[in-house]
Amino acid sequence: QVQLVQSGGGLVQAGDSLRLSCTASGRTIVVQRMGWFRQPPGGKEREFVGRVMWGSGDTIVTDSLKGRFTISIDNAHNTGYLQMNNLKPEDTAVYYCAGEIGGSDYWGQGTQVTVSS
Repeated sequence: QVQLVQSGGGLVQAGDSLRLSCTASGRTIVVQRMGWFRQPPGGKEREFVGRVMWGSGDTIVTDSLKGRFTISIDNAHNTGYLQMNNLKPEDTAVYYCAGEIGGSDYWGQGTQVTVSS
């Protein structure tokens, strides 16, 4: 059974940094790509943050977050990372990773990031 397990997150102050992790586990794991999304509080829609292509390492970060958020991978450990710097209160959200693995999509459990002003 394939799983994506997230770690990281928490309560930080504006200007701080956080790194979220997302590790794929299960039988015959072949990750094609991994995306990061976030859902702000108050019933707002889930937003795309960025994604990484596993084979090439090519990354995309949504324009509004470029310069503060970066995505990377540790291929040997089937782990993707979302590095978030200079966090702002508007970055407060539940963050999710999603992986395309073996042609199917899987989601992490989500992790709360709260940024206080």
